Amino acid sequence: MIDRNHALPVVRQAELLGISRGAVYYLPRPISEADEALMHRIDELHLEHPFMGARMLRRQLAREGVQVGRRHIGTLMQRMGIQALAPQPGTSQRAPGHKIYPYLLRKLAVCRSNQVWALDTTYIPMARGFVYLTCVVDVASRCVLAHKVAITLEACHAREVIEQAFARWGTPEIVNTDQGSQFTATEFTDAVLAQGCQLSMDGCGAWRDNVFVERLWRSVKYERVYLKAYDSVSAARADIADYVGWYNAGRAHSSLQFTHDEH
Repeated sequence: MIDRNHALPVVRQAELLGISRGAVYYLPRPISEADEALMHRIDELHLEHPFMGARMLRRQLAREGVQVGRRHIGTLMQRMGIQALAPQPGTSQRAPGHKIYPYLLRKLAVCRSNQVWALDTTYIPMARGFVYLTCVVDVASRCVLAHKVAITLEACHAREVIEQAFARWGTPEIVNTDQGSQFTATEFTDAVLAQGCQLSMDGCGAWRDNVFVERLWRSVKYERVYLKAYDSVSAARADIADYVGWYNAGRAHSSLQFTHDEH
C-alpha cells in the first residue's frame, strides 16, 4: 500500500492509510534460532510462574540444561514485553512523563457487562520472529470485544483496538490497563477519556489487578498458539481471529454468571 516512489511523502501516505509511521519504517532485527527457542520457553515459564524474574528464570533454565546469563534473559524479557509480576523496584515499563491513573477496581463488585473493560498486550511466538496481541476483554462476561495482532508495541495499536470495541459494543464505565507505555500514552488515554470512561491502571507488578486477561493469555497460547508455528504475520492474524471467535461463542468458561449474548 505504501509507495516509496510516490510524490506524496511516506509519512502522509501512512496518515491517510491510518497506520503508524513506525510500522512503515520498522525493520525486524534478526533473531538467532537459539534466542527464539529461549524466548518461547521463557514465555511458557512466565505463564506458569509469573513471579519469576530474570534470576529465577536463569536458575530454572539451568535445571533444564540451558545455560544462559541473567542479563541476556532480562534483555529478551524486555523485547517480549513481559516482566516479573511481583512487587519490586524498577520493574515499571511506563514511559517517563506519562500520567499514571489510579487503580479503581479494588473491592469493586463487577456485576454486569460494559461495567469494566480490561486491555493488555502479550507476546506471540511464530516460526520465525514474533508479534504482539492486544485484546479488549469485558471483565463480567470474559468476552473478547476486540483484538489486534501487530508487529510493534505502539500506542496507535492500543488506540485502534479500543476504538473498535467502542464502535461495536458502546462504552464501559471503566477501562483498566497496566502501566505499559502504549496505555499511558496520550494517544490512547485521550481516546478513552473522550468517550466519558474512567481510566484505571494496575499497580506496578500487581498481577492480580488484571487477572482475567492473564487467564485469556494462558488459554489462547496453550489451546492454539503453542500448537502452531505461524510462518507469517497474516497466518497468525487469521488463526488468532478464528480462535477468538471460538473462545467467545463455543468455549466453556468456568465460574461465569454471564453469557456472551449479553453483548
